[in-house]
Amino acid sequence: MMNKIFLTLSFFMGAIVLASNYLVQFPIRYYGLEEILTYGAFSYPVAFLITDLANRSYGKLIARKIVYIGFVIGIGFTLLFSTNFADLISLRIAIGSGTAFLIAQLLDVQVFDNFRKRDWFIAPLTSSLIGSTVDTFLFFSISFYATGIPWVSLAFGDLTVKILVALIMLIPFRFLLKTFKPI
Repeated sequence: MMNKIFLTLSFFMGAIVLASNYLVQFPIRYYGLEEILTYGAFSYPVAFLITDLANRSYGKLIARKIVYIGFVIGIGFTLLFSTNFADLISLRIAIGSGTAFLIAQLLDVQVFDNFRKRDWFIAPLTSSLIGSTVDTFLFFSISFYATGIPWVSLAFGDLTVKILVALIMLIPFRFLLKTFKPI
């Protein structure tokens, strides 16, 4: 049973990374948001939910393994299907995504583990907020610095949505705690 859940969480992690890497290329063109928000902001915070559920249920070593497997799947598929190697920005997105994902998710695992014994919402909220902040600024600076793309405003818009989604992700986290028993 554990292997099935482990593989499922790893697959979902890779799918979230792939979807987010694709969606970040498209600014939201409604209500004047094209300078501050991309569609990737809505999908990526689910990666923190996956990491936090794995961490709560199986501990930080298993959570790290899921991060590594999700990284390989997500970046591998991004390079195969979503990266135009003739386009420097597309390549920078793949590099920025991989770097930011790995650092932010591993940071999330450690922060979550440090707050594990507090109220049920403290660990996932704190780790997701810190991880999202690190991820956002690493990703946008690596991917879009000196390209003419307004990466700072996009990063702040992206982070705002990630924070809101992290708050919303507390709802499924709480419900899924019954399925994923804490260690």
